[in-house]
Amino acid sequence: MPTVANNFGVLVPHAPPQSPPLAPARERAQEAGLFRVRVWDLPTRVFHWSLAASLAGLAATGYAGGAWMEWHARLGSAVLALLAFRIVWGCIGGRWSRFASFLPTPAAVKAYLRGQAKPEQEAGHSPLGALSVLAMLLVLFAQVATGLLSDDGGGFTGALNDKVSSALASAATLLHKQVGQWLLLGLVLLHVVAIAFYRIVRRRKLVRAMIGGDKLLPYRASPARDDGASRALAALVLCVCAAAVGWSVGY
Repeated sequence: MPTVANNFGVLVPHAPPQSPPLAPARERAQEAGLFRVRVWDLPTRVFHWSLAASLAGLAATGYAGGAWMEWHARLGSAVLALLAFRIVWGCIGGRWSRFASFLPTPAAVKAYLRGQAKPEQEAGHSPLGALSVLAMLLVLFAQVATGLLSDDGGGFTGALNDKVSSALASAATLLHKQVGQWLLLGLVLLHVVAIAFYRIVRRRKLVRAMIGGDKLLPYRASPARDDGASRALAALVLCVCAAAVGWSVGY
């Protein structure tokens, strides 16, 4: 004869099994066949966004003119310090920030254009992206150098203008105002178009990776070193670069 307890158990439905808690992002990525990898270390990300902010400030102060040119010169010096830092960090920084990891060869560029990209090119810069980075660094160096030597004829002279001849200063001013700024603008627009292309066509969120540092990759890639020791080293390198630039331009 069934007991009351047994009958009551039949009348009351069992509680539905609880769903397991959501897996961490890393596990969800692995379940989807992707792996979360630290690609851009914090110093590289800080450099990137500091440079972007400085370029915006340079454009604004340059077109404003007048008293704003003093800030234009200061921002130019800041960009020079950032560029010097990036050169050093490109030799000793995180795995994917080093020039050795993304300097392209003609064969690599051809293979990439043919759709024969190597898996590791999904992590750091692609061959075309690497060419864009190198072009941007070279143009920025040239733009800062010509700015330091220039004389706009309106009361502003670069910090190193008195070190060169008037002919060289005039040539530097022409390059800075008529050539360099438009070449730099073209590279910035190309950079923005490339980001949009990768986001819309290839479904790759490059901006998110440069903010958070991680990328979702279809294979296990070696992560970039991004610990306290490497960040302290980066801070030291940046301070040395800033001091060297300040000394060279008279700040």
